[in-house]
Amino acid sequence: MFKIKNVWICQINDNNIDPFFGDIELADGSISSLIERDYIFENVESAEDIDGAGRVVTIPNINFHEHFYSRLAKGLPSIGPSTNFQEILENLWWKLDKLLDEDMLKASVHMGAIESIRNGVTYVFDHHSSPNFTTGSLRTIGDVMSQYSLRGVLCFETSDRNGKSISEDSINEHVNTFSDFDNLDFQVLLGLHASFTLNDSTLNLAHKLLKEHHLGIHIHLCEDKSDAEITLEKTNYTPIERLNNFGLLNDRSILAHGIHLTATDYKIISESGSAIAYNLHSNLNNSVGIPDFTSVPKSIPILLGTDGMHANVASSLKQYFLLMRNAGLSFEEVFGRISSNYFKQLSFIKQYFHDFPSLHINDRADLIIWDYVPPTPFTKENFWGHYIYGILESPVQHVIQKGNFLMKDFQINFDVNEKRKIINTQGNRLFQKFSEAVE
Repeated sequence: MFKIKNVWICQINDNNIDPFFGDIELADGSISSLIERDYIFENVESAEDIDGAGRVVTIPNINFHEHFYSRLAKGLPSIGPSTNFQEILENLWWKLDKLLDEDMLKASVHMGAIESIRNGVTYVFDHHSSPNFTTGSLRTIGDVMSQYSLRGVLCFETSDRNGKSISEDSINEHVNTFSDFDNLDFQVLLGLHASFTLNDSTLNLAHKLLKEHHLGIHIHLCEDKSDAEITLEKTNYTPIERLNNFGLLNDRSILAHGIHLTATDYKIISESGSAIAYNLHSNLNNSVGIPDFTSVPKSIPILLGTDGMHANVASSLKQYFLLMRNAGLSFEEVFGRISSNYFKQLSFIKQYFHDFPSLHINDRADLIIWDYVPPTPFTKENFWGHYIYGILESPVQHVIQKGNFLMKDFQINFDVNEKRKIINTQGNRLFQKFSEAVE
């Protein structure tokens, strides 16, 4: 048991954030007590307790679209001219994912997990691809994440681009993983790459699996115009119409990117209850465009991911805010959307983790402490102004998961140097193999 004293506790009540000053007591993995008091710092009496000194406590950050498998892809040899998104896929990612083996994957997840903790992310929706290491890959990811006490919703990127055998193995990996994940820290989504690399027969299999196991899908949707163009040419349907025709849309599903969508597409998504996960840094990096924010119905839940580029979900959220402002939406409109989607993301994740906290007594003790001390009054009326311009611009100082420190005073509670040796060894292996692949 220990206390976190002298902090602003951003408690969630219905569709409001109600900050109050005081102390949190943690015991047996839960919040055992909350003490609200005037803004007066009290002495910390126990060496086990933490003096927040006026800092801010929130729920953990959530990454709704991550690619841990891409983490070692730093400083790789030149892939040559890649003038569009299809060439980026073919010259980089579809070469890299086929090189990954179990050891490289473990190192990738170590790197991603460490970066996640540094950024206060303890819940990760990971979309994985390693066509030549399919069977057991999700179990491998879960095992490494477990070493860091992270929780995850995992899937394998099913695609027909590598042939029928690998496509079937990818589907089967989801089936095999249900029995592997026998605890409450990991769940499974049905992973699909994108409409333009999926055959009808595979989508039929996906539909059967979805219905049998009450799954959602996790798929890239219209990240680039090519997804819509190729799908329309082959099927006479847009990607979202095609997914809908196969009965693959529901309120447990993540549609990653969702940039090049029509009004009809948005209507289908809204009626299905599916969520769109924006990955705006990645979109800008790949020069595929960004959504027309003015056209997105407010009924659609908007989640935030990083697409494997980094783990800084706070930065992704700030980017979303700024790009909406740049699109001409008013401050009132943008703050309203940020607030609304904040609570929609909580509703979404609670479909997978019913015990996701709201910072109430008896809640699971998952929380982060930001190195931010509000310089002005801090209330539910001005919370979002503090959140966007203060909290999100500040580093995370402490990360606590189920009552245990994953990071304390900016120091990760694991042997990071030892993990970095593993990361470096496997990164060099990947570098060598990738060099040979692009020669």
